[in-house]
Amino acid sequence: MIHNIKFRAFVYENESIDEISQAILNILPDAEIEAEEAEGLLEDKIIILSGTVSKKKYTKTFFNTLLESVDLDKLNNDLERKMDEKGNLFLRFDKTDALDEKLTILDKGDAIHLKIKIAAYPAKKEIAVDKVREAILGSD
Repeated sequence: MIHNIKFRAFVYENESIDEISQAILNILPDAEIEAEEAEGLLEDKIIILSGTVSKKKYTKTFFNTLLESVDLDKLNNDLERKMDEKGNLFLRFDKTDALDEKLTILDKGDAIHLKIKIAAYPAKKEIAVDKVREAILGSD
């Protein structure tokens, strides 16, 4: 169902790298996290945590957890808006909630960003949306 999941989160000076890393691991327990230093607009230090999860058993575990944890009606209604033309599903999760092991999807703001490549052939938005929708409706 999922080819891979790319994730990214920004850690600002007032945040803990360990806490944000743990928040990522609460969403993607088998993620290997890479850290990169960057500079913000106001020359403040930002750490970018990122990586890719592509092993099928890990992507499947994530998707099952997602289906058990979020408001499926809202996810279903937002699918068209959160999916690009190549079948990538973009989700943002609240950092604080993720640290508390809760998955809360956000529409904007400071979050853990996921780019989920849906296994659809051909790789088109309509086919990917249908596959995810089928999984959502099948989990009710």
